[in-house]
Amino acid sequence: MVLGPESFPRRARLTDPSHYQHAFKTGRRGRHPLIGVVALTNNVGYPRLGLAVSRKVSRKAVIRNRIKRVLRETFRHEQKGLAAVDFVVVAYPEAALASHEELTSAFLQLSKKMCRICAKS
Repeated sequence: MVLGPESFPRRARLTDPSHYQHAFKTGRRGRHPLIGVVALTNNVGYPRLGLAVSRKVSRKAVIRNRIKRVLRETFRHEQKGLAAVDFVVVAYPEAALASHEELTSAFLQLSKKMCRICAKS
């Protein structure tokens, strides 16, 4: 399988629990009514994404999976324009009722803002 420039390979994901813990302990936080983002500059040279969508967001797995799918798709399309930052996206219960466009817009706003903040520090 050939991976294109907009693929979402395993290396672009936060997979180890220690990466999440490190981001939550030392990362910078941004908030939107639908999602929150914890961002931390990394040393790997490309952005990575981690998702935290708990059952507090929705009891239905279908809804939680839709939120994760929309966020992954948005990250996949925008990763070329992002700095080398680890993003952990935490969904809030309001995200369960949000449309695809609203979730995309929220992630784009916060990711750009967090890249600027992480670049300053």
